[in-house]
Amino acid sequence: MAALSNLKILDFSTLLPGPFATLLLADLGAKVLRVEAPDRIDLIRHLGAMDNDASFTHRYLNRSKKSLGLNLKSPEAIAVIKDLIKEYDVVVEQFRPGVMAKLGLGYETLKEINPKLIYCSLTGYGQTGPYRNRAGHDNNFLAISGITDHSRRQGQTPCPAGIQIADVAGGSMHLATGLLAAVIQRLETGEGQYIDISITDAAFTLNSITSASVLNANSDIGPETEILNGQQFYDYYETIDGRYFSVGGLEPQFKKALCELLNMQGDHKLLISDKLEDQKVFKEKLTAELKTRQYKDCLTLFANADACVEPVLTLKEACQHKQLVSRNMIVDVDGTKQIGCAIKMSKSKPVFTTKGGHIGEHNELLKTEFGYSEEQFYQLKVCGAFGVNSK
Repeated sequence: MAALSNLKILDFSTLLPGPFATLLLADLGAKVLRVEAPDRIDLIRHLGAMDNDASFTHRYLNRSKKSLGLNLKSPEAIAVIKDLIKEYDVVVEQFRPGVMAKLGLGYETLKEINPKLIYCSLTGYGQTGPYRNRAGHDNNFLAISGITDHSRRQGQTPCPAGIQIADVAGGSMHLATGLLAAVIQRLETGEGQYIDISITDAAFTLNSITSASVLNANSDIGPETEILNGQQFYDYYETIDGRYFSVGGLEPQFKKALCELLNMQGDHKLLISDKLEDQKVFKEKLTAELKTRQYKDCLTLFANADACVEPVLTLKEACQHKQLVSRNMIVDVDGTKQIGCAIKMSKSKPVFTTKGGHIGEHNELLKTEFGYSEEQFYQLKVCGAFGVNSK
């Protein structure tokens, strides 16, 4: 039995933050029914390499989920949602504040139908505050949360992270955590509740180490001013052939091992010194030392070393790395390779049933699971509740 097999979620989200959160829940067994607008295509369906009529990215983010194609501007479609909410008692939505209420699907309306409803709203800036109606993307949220500035090199332009840190580590993970916390509380009280997740709030909390000092010691943090953002030897180092290694051994035993591996025992006193000047000298020497070595030679040197040194891999190389492969982090779903679930449970295995499908591919479940008659189903088609492109 999957861990979340009794959880039923109506998912109105698009793009990345909401779908990644519900992917995590679907992997753990939740029944996720996406409500998609047939005439307004989710951009993620066309992002990156294509698998026939949808991108491989869409196939991944929407695996194990079903799709209901509904035109939410249709009163008949709104009536369908109100029927479903009696059974699918968790809602995830990613519209701007107030949109769902204007559609007649706000929390206050739906909880009258099902008081146990857990209703999760995920937005860039939250439901309150001066930015509540402002548009934004991942790099905007990282920028105003303070992360972008202290994650760059001194005197250099901030660099796009390559992954959506605020969207996923911030929004998706906080949404999943909040949703599951509400489910546990509902088991104890019998009551649902409303959850307001701001991606910017969530990204701001990722300043987990430095924020306490900034808030309480009247200090600030800038590029390369702290031990973990490039000021000292904890950093990335280039080899002679243009590849890089991460060096992160902060503890004494790892520092000692690093110096021994690189025949830098004479510089160990610099490394363990509390003086910033000594740390900078050691970093310069380490930079010069790594720059004399070939990447493949460093791979061999550090392969069995306990020194917290690892190669900077390309994503393709990471997909083939023995550690990730050994932990089943690459899975096959309907003949498509995808990243697996990172949560390993002894009694509840992840569920990978299907890859993401067509808009409205599962409209028939209104008949098979919710008892709609053929005539009722036909009338929904006729009135446009399924939209012109829904199957």
